[in-house]
Amino acid sequence: MMHTGRHFLQIPGPTNVPDRVLREMAMATIDHRGPEFAELGLEVLDRLRGVFRTRGPVVIFPASGTGAAESALANTLSPIDQILIFETGWFSHIAWRFVAERLGLKVEYVPGTWRRGASPETLEQRLNDDNAHELKAIVVVHNETSTGVVSRIGEIRRAMNRSGHPALLIVDAISSLASIDLRHDEWEIDVTVCGSQKGLMVPPGLAFNAVSEKALAAAARARMPKSYWDWQEMLKANKSGFFPYTPATNLLYGLREALRMIDEEGFENVLQRHARHGNATRAAVRAWGLDIVPEDPAEYSNSLTAVYTPDGHNADHLRQVILENFDMSLGTGLGKLAGKVFRIGHLGAFNDLMLAGTLSGVEMGLTLAGIPHKPGIAAALESLTTAGRKAEAASLAR
Repeated sequence: MMHTGRHFLQIPGPTNVPDRVLREMAMATIDHRGPEFAELGLEVLDRLRGVFRTRGPVVIFPASGTGAAESALANTLSPIDQILIFETGWFSHIAWRFVAERLGLKVEYVPGTWRRGASPETLEQRLNDDNAHELKAIVVVHNETSTGVVSRIGEIRRAMNRSGHPALLIVDAISSLASIDLRHDEWEIDVTVCGSQKGLMVPPGLAFNAVSEKALAAAARARMPKSYWDWQEMLKANKSGFFPYTPATNLLYGLREALRMIDEEGFENVLQRHARHGNATRAAVRAWGLDIVPEDPAEYSNSLTAVYTPDGHNADHLRQVILENFDMSLGTGLGKLAGKVFRIGHLGAFNDLMLAGTLSGVEMGLTLAGIPHKPGIAAALESLTTAGRKAEAASLAR
């Protein structure tokens, strides 16, 4: 089928890249050992601290988010160290358990249902039982991209503090940074991991580690073999805005522009926009009569919504119908959710009208695929306009 207009990319990442970012990336490549690049590097490194909400260093690698995960483990741990990972979905397994075990780490994988986030209560009990402090790190996926379930990192940290356990806290913020509230310093996260292709609105290719003082101290003791992923070499070069090897110059141009856009909108406004779109999407899903994956409203994601199709209806068939008829891509179900779930991404460079179009495409697809449902667009629009009225009233009150 011939399609006109723009493709709707509504997977939960990579996300739509704003035209401003694309234009910056089209600039001529410069000398990555020259003074112009140093200015670029210093600005990007400084602005990144704001979105991670940290005063400490943020390390950038040319890599995907999985590279950032390996870097976090390789820099802070030693061979055969024991770590605990909560099973929250596909990425807690493929991006963390799989990588950790291949590095030779001993992984305690806490079973989960994929419908709940990491349990602070379970963690506190486990840490209280670990009198010998054999666990060296706790790994939690903040926003599980396969399920749309958010783990409550602040409560996880408070549970760790109550136990008095010295384990590191490593958090995967790949689909939550600049989309969902995350506080590296306040929540005493030791390594926050992220990639460029979701809330930061840049194509894939940049990986980030925000690093605490405790993590830096652990890195000085760590014995995991590493070369490319070595924080120390990166941090030494970063002091003057440079990198120890060839950086992804044009992606850094794009990242600088994306960070400027976030600052222009206002970081709190960015988070509120994502919350507004998450609420409106869930309103549509409820009106359709469909179920979402997360069971606890306190763990709903504002980055994406994972929706079950009814028994007897394949979610991938629905996605195919929507792609072929409306030129819109939705996220597939992963792992045990394959064929059962489709995922609506509503993060990054996104606005109310784009969401309305996205939900309209889903509703038309439900009809064409013969999936029983009720009208849901009006519920989403009401949610959006109600949120808009409240925001306008708050603005006038100020």
